[in-house]
Amino acid sequence: MKHRQLGKSGPSVSAIGLGCWNFAGPYGPTSEKESHETLAAAKDLGINLLDTANVYGMGVSENVIGTYLKQHPGYFKIATKAGIRRDPSTGVRHFDNSPDHLRSELENSLRRLGVDHVDLFYVHRREAERPIEEVVETLQRFRQDGKIGGFGFSEISPASLRLAHAVSPVTAVQSEYSLWTRQPDLGMVQTCGDLDVAFVAFSPLGRGIFAEQAPDPSTFGDGDFRKANPRFVEPNLSRNIAAITPFKKYARDIGATPIALAIAWLLARGPHVIPIPGTRSATHLTDCANGVSLDLTSDHLAEIERILPAGFAHGARYSRDQAIGTETYC
Repeated sequence: MKHRQLGKSGPSVSAIGLGCWNFAGPYGPTSEKESHETLAAAKDLGINLLDTANVYGMGVSENVIGTYLKQHPGYFKIATKAGIRRDPSTGVRHFDNSPDHLRSELENSLRRLGVDHVDLFYVHRREAERPIEEVVETLQRFRQDGKIGGFGFSEISPASLRLAHAVSPVTAVQSEYSLWTRQPDLGMVQTCGDLDVAFVAFSPLGRGIFAEQAPDPSTFGDGDFRKANPRFVEPNLSRNIAAITPFKKYARDIGATPIALAIAWLLARGPHVIPIPGTRSATHLTDCANGVSLDLTSDHLAEIERILPAGFAHGARYSRDQAIGTETYC
């Protein structure tokens, strides 16, 4: 497994990480046993970066990781997040970046994970009314207290990153980034490169759309995130599958799988880009890891761009409700 730097002063981590939202069942039911098998597969493959959050199953993902770490301590680098709250009576999301809330949630995360320190702590969504410089000061205190190694932000704009970084170096920014979600190319990937900030790409496989077998909405459970996602609703889904089919054929033509090729494309976007595919399958995770050793030439990249040009996807990446709290730009 190749490695990349998690920010200018962060640890060396595997070139891909493992996104652990799946441990909480957003794409269907799962079990602790299945999650532990996935973690064991990650360890065997040399993947040492785990990405989770306090709201993934309202603590389920962190608890599952914690029970695994109890038996296998010391190997994984852990990233978690906080900042999203839900009204207990209505379920409506809102955002809280206050010192008291972030500290309380960080302490709860550490308890669930069974550790006294995480390598990276993200603000999951920015509270628009609170200056980001103030939030950085809060995060600096957590680092001074030895609770976190570095800090980052999820789904912010390049302008917000520059404001935060001017107060104290940001370790990482996390946003959705894949062949069908290309907004980070319009400034964020470049800004992270300029500032020596890691860009951590979640949903690098388009929530399963780049798997060999396209997702089937008839199998989506009531809680499946994709059920309300515009790209997985007809007629968008059929149009997207048709657009991606030639890419899958091209992957096979060059002796790769679509999953490996999609991961390799992201890794080629810059040495600071770290994809974090989420899966509950050791086979799929092995496929993702194979993308790390797939070296793409300029001809490969040009052909991928021809097949899947920026903006090819039908439908927005989020529904209106799903998009609340993300910062747009350009």
